[in-house]
Amino acid sequence: MELRHLITFKTIVDTGGFKKAANELGYAQSSITGHIKELEEELKKPLFDRLGRNISLTQTGKDFLPYALEIIKLYSKSQEVIHTSDGPSGQLIIGASESLMIYWLPTIIMDFMEKYPKVELTIKSVKDGNLSSQLKNNEIDVALFVDLPHWQSKELTIEKIQDTRLSFIQSAKKQNQHFSGKMLVTEYSCSWRPAVEENIKNEEYGSLAKIELPSVEAIKKCVLCGLGKSILPHFVVKEEIDNGMLEESEVTGRYKLLNIYTVTHKDKWISSNLEAFLSHLVELK
Repeated sequence: MELRHLITFKTIVDTGGFKKAANELGYAQSSITGHIKELEEELKKPLFDRLGRNISLTQTGKDFLPYALEIIKLYSKSQEVIHTSDGPSGQLIIGASESLMIYWLPTIIMDFMEKYPKVELTIKSVKDGNLSSQLKNNEIDVALFVDLPHWQSKELTIEKIQDTRLSFIQSAKKQNQHFSGKMLVTEYSCSWRPAVEENIKNEEYGSLAKIELPSVEAIKKCVLCGLGKSILPHFVVKEEIDNGMLEESEVTGRYKLLNIYTVTHKDKWISSNLEAFLSHLVELK
């Protein structure tokens, strides 16, 4: 049952004829006749008695009319609600890599929620291995991810938000000599692990034995207590560097920068909630 058929039915009743309804709606009269025929076939009963040039509602037509009017009214009301909404509202699911979720996203979320308090946010963890499937299966609406510069994908829409530099860090406390030759690194599944690998090929880092840890938070805590040195995104360690808890040296290898990206599936419909969030992030550029 199509809305246009119901509108045609209502207009015929209001104007008193098929021709008048055609003029009112801007259809050919044959189209008006076709609409009613399809509606009557669906209902399996006639809606009008056609007596020469005069038409009148059958009992079925009289019984059906209030329901048709209610459906048209509900449709109009739904359109009014959508178009007169005072801002984005409802659910938005954001996926984020661990480092962004802990060190970069909280302030952005706070600002966004102040601006759009009716949006109900859900934050989920994502890793490089399942990012595409999470987006494809609509488990998340958008992902925030750190990766190497010039990252591309055929099935994803990837937009750079900003750069972040890599920082070579060690504890500002007196180093434990037993552990001073250790390089703490992320898992191989980490999207920017190749940047670390490129850098530790340098003579400056090449003599350091690697210890692999499952998270950037674990790495930072271990560096703070003097277990070793590391290369991490600057936003992860900025506070500790500013507070004098960590010492930073310039990364001298091939990769010095990483990019922070927004990632959506190429076929994703951009809802008002998602559009508002992406626009909010654009302001960071």
